[in-house]
Amino acid sequence: MTLTSEFFNAISNVIHLKILKYTSEQVKSSTVRVTFSKGQNNLTEATNIHKCSIRGLIYCWIMPNSDLEIKTINPELSSSQFIIQPHTDDPMDNLRTTSLTKSNSANSSESSNTQPIKSKCLPKIKILGTGGTIASKGVFGYQTAGYHIDLTIQDLLAAIPDISNVCQIEYEQLCNVDSKEIDEVAMLKIYRAISDSLQRFNGIVITHGTDTLSETAFFVESTIDCGNVPIVFVGSMRPSTSVSADGPMNLYQAICIAANAESRQRGVLVSLNDQISAGYYITKTNANTLDSFNVRQGYLGNFVNNEIHFYYPPVKPLGCCKFKLCIKPDQLSLNLAPVVILYAHQSFSPNLIKSVVSDYKGIVIATMGSGSLPDSVNKVCYDLGIPVVYSKRSMDGMVPVASLPSPPSDPNSHLIASGYLNPEKSRILLQLCLTENYTLKHIRKVFQGVYGG
Repeated sequence: MTLTSEFFNAISNVIHLKILKYTSEQVKSSTVRVTFSKGQNNLTEATNIHKCSIRGLIYCWIMPNSDLEIKTINPELSSSQFIIQPHTDDPMDNLRTTSLTKSNSANSSESSNTQPIKSKCLPKIKILGTGGTIASKGVFGYQTAGYHIDLTIQDLLAAIPDISNVCQIEYEQLCNVDSKEIDEVAMLKIYRAISDSLQRFNGIVITHGTDTLSETAFFVESTIDCGNVPIVFVGSMRPSTSVSADGPMNLYQAICIAANAESRQRGVLVSLNDQISAGYYITKTNANTLDSFNVRQGYLGNFVNNEIHFYYPPVKPLGCCKFKLCIKPDQLSLNLAPVVILYAHQSFSPNLIKSVVSDYKGIVIATMGSGSLPDSVNKVCYDLGIPVVYSKRSMDGMVPVASLPSPPSDPNSHLIASGYLNPEKSRILLQLCLTENYTLKHIRKVFQGVYGG
């Protein structure tokens, strides 16, 4: 790129000049006239810029500072049009336009068209409230059990630091319940609210009780393609009235994470206790302590001293199967296929399985070890004729296909290994498969994504 001395004189206050991209399909070497204007002063100067681009490569001319950015917006090189605006490394940040000028050719008379100045546009974040401990109150400052839900999203926002310089916020109270009460009616509300917000917001935060937060996060990751938009779940382990309550900081961090450009293309996230995790794999591992969510798969980063630290580049869970739900406008519940979870133990009776089979289309068993069940139970499961997923009681580890009492190649077997999924998530995944009327072969393929099948 060749710039004349007049060009530098005309925009001496420019700090960073970047020619981003020519929008024409056939870009060739050419000479164009660019007219600049600044504020009330008409600082215009015709300048020849020799430009060439191959396959949309970006060419930059670095100047002493980084205040302005110039980019072409006209597909005709002979009639190029430029926007001068404050430079930002983040393409999603829309900053104010300072001038817009058009010239038809290097020998024609210049005509300017100055656009109105727009204020800096912060990311728009939607907060969806569902309740949980984060929205609860107790009677005493030491109370960490026996509290009740009594706070709305507006109350929660009043307790966190000022975020007016971080993002713009809109919020909606979907429900206000303990997460043990989150059923398919509430899940449908969450699903619809997220789907309706994806095109209008840069990030979504969902406050949720921690007891079943991992199930909702897994469901959302499995049914919504959020694209670039981070979906961040957040909760707390102590009520708002507790000494050293964790809710306000957790919520503040979740909002900052949702507004941060580095969170894009990561899917569903969970922000708790300074930790950032993947919603697809996270599990609550402690019923009481602040450090209640741990997971070997999907520990993505930390929030430290108002800084977001991601350990890896943006990526979504490998093997996650996306389901496209067919929701009718008047539908009030998800109406997923019924699946039950049974917890195995010593002296586990096959009669328990026989007693529930008529009411469910699928069964998940939390097996002992890595798929271990008594032989009598294995035989009953084999003969049922409906999908039976072998999961595990232990927090970590997996159930591989090799642990099944009969191989998947057996045409009469309906037994499926859960891979790395715990019983709760195995249940949701099997429900989605059965609701979509997947064949047994297709269901196995879905579970192969998490190294089961």
